[in-house]
Amino acid sequence: MDLRERHGIESMLNAKLPVSKIAAEIGRHRSTAYREISRNCFEEDELPHLNGYYGVNAQRTACSRRALRRKLIRLDGLRERVIDRLIEGWTPEQIAGRLGYDDQPVRVSHETRSWRPSQIAK
Repeated sequence: MDLRERHGIESMLNAKLPVSKIAAEIGRHRSTAYREISRNCFEEDELPHLNGYYGVNAQRTACSRRALRRKLIRLDGLRERVIDRLIEGWTPEQIAGRLGYDDQPVRVSHETRSWRPSQIAK
C-alpha cells in the first residue's frame, strides 16, 4: 500500500464510508483495508480527540515497521561485514554466497535491498 492509497483511505474514513466500500474503491480486499486501518491507526492516550487514521502517519508507521525486518539495518555485525566486502570490490552474489561458509549465522540473498554502502551505513 502506498501513500496515495492511504490518503484515499483517510478521506473516505472522514466521509464516513464503510470499510467494505473503501476497500472496493482502492481495489483491495476488505480484510486488507481493515488490517491497514487497525495496524496504522494513530492512538494517543493524552489527546484522545486526535485518535484516528491519518495517511501520512500510517505511511510512516508502515515504513518503520518494514525497516525493522531488514537484516542489514537491524544487524550491525552483518551490515559491517557486507560493507567491508563491498568496499573490497566483492559483488553481492559473492558476498551472499560466502556468508554461508563463514561463521555468520544469518544469511542474506544477493537480491537483498540496500547493497550500496551509502544506503546501509548508519
